[in-house]
Amino acid sequence: MTVAEDHILKIDVREIPRPERHPRIFGMLNSLVPGYDLILTVDHDPVPLYYHLEMHYDGMFDWEYLSRGPEIWEVRIQRRKHEGCNCNCGGGH
Repeated sequence: MTVAEDHILKIDVREIPRPERHPRIFGMLNSLVPGYDLILTVDHDPVPLYYHLEMHYDGMFDWEYLSRGPEIWEVRIQRRKHEGCNCNCGGGH
């Protein structure tokens, strides 16, 4: 399901049961190093995931659609680089 190449992780969740999708995605996002990307492939518009990231991880990730259906959506989610506390929190403190 996942491939790591040149600072990019990929996950295609179309074959993963729906209840398991978000836990796997968030597990990967939480371990993503600043400056690295996750390419997410899904069978629907993942806009609810986008809103969840905006609400709970404000400012930590960039979001870019690579393709927008109608059968396959791909999104590049990048962990933002930051200066400050030298942790991976994404905060500006």
